[in-house]
Amino acid sequence: MSVARIEVIVRDGERVVRLSGRWTLATTSLRAVALSAELGAAAAPDSSWDCLGLEAIDSAGAILLWRAWGRAWPLLLLIKPEHRRVFERIDAADHEPRAAVIPLSPLHGAMVVGTAVIGIGRHLADFVALVGQFGLDLVHVLRNPADLPRREISANLYKSGVRAMPVTALVGFLIGVVLSYLSALQLKQFGADIFIVNIIGLGLVRELGPVLVAILVAGRSGSAMTAQLGVMRVTEEIDALATMGVPRGQRLIFPKVVALTIAMPLLVLWSTSIAMIGGMVSAQLQLDISYGFFFQTLPRVVPAANLWIGLAKGAVFGMFVALVACHFGLRVRPNTESLSANTTASVVSAITIVIIIDAAFAIATRSIGLPG
Repeated sequence: MSVARIEVIVRDGERVVRLSGRWTLATTSLRAVALSAELGAAAAPDSSWDCLGLEAIDSAGAILLWRAWGRAWPLLLLIKPEHRRVFERIDAADHEPRAAVIPLSPLHGAMVVGTAVIGIGRHLADFVALVGQFGLDLVHVLRNPADLPRREISANLYKSGVRAMPVTALVGFLIGVVLSYLSALQLKQFGADIFIVNIIGLGLVRELGPVLVAILVAGRSGSAMTAQLGVMRVTEEIDALATMGVPRGQRLIFPKVVALTIAMPLLVLWSTSIAMIGGMVSAQLQLDISYGFFFQTLPRVVPAANLWIGLAKGAVFGMFVALVACHFGLRVRPNTESLSANTTASVVSAITIVIIIDAAFAIATRSIGLPG
């Protein structure tokens, strides 16, 4: 294969740069740096360029020459017509008019804030409408029990509850072990080993158990609900249901909310129990506290009201996680980018709402269930 060659001829004070060979990607890619240096040394304002000896040239070789020419045509250029057309295309692309930079308006910041406020307002309005529709569906089902979507509720109970038991048990056990281990390190210094039961009991039953399960369910079941409704929106299945006269809320939203409201307290109870076992195992290994002492002390230092508070949190968390997931699922537009964005927003919003509701519970029940 003929390689790219450069020859500089000086005759009677006239400088001619003669090019020959094949100036293509295959012949110039490995020598691009060296060829650029040679062209830079050969180029001069008064140089003439003789390109009639070129066997072939493509855009890769032409760009090397175009840059050596300072992105402009040389004063004297001898070249074949078919090779000139390659440079003409590069010249046209290089001198395309650039898009004008529009200066930002002084009100740009206010427009951004206003757009964000309008977007939040639309989200709130759609969410309130979704909650209202769920309330109407609930009243309809209470008046007409035959319309209760039993199969849909059962299927969602299995997917959101039963299938979430392994991961919630694993995380609960590890959280119990970690909480017990860290508490034991501090309590040993003050000789207050027995108070580890208070810390583990109140921490897991009242706070950590419901919140951790809600976060896990939001990331697992909530995202799945949003993705399911989003795919149905993309494939126009929801529109097909509306065309057939099937109520969207009663068949798609209502079963998910009811199922997760029922499943969450059960998952909280399950996960908290496993976490307590992990805490007991760690306490026995770290502080030599027997399982019998743990079981005897736990009911006394953790009143039953804390358990009811934890279960109530689970039910409320489950309802709002499902509502948020359905809200973002119904907002998906018929494209994959919208599906991924709304699924992410669903998880983030659900976790944020869980933390806000937990704070409200903490304030409302600050004087309930604490040992005297």
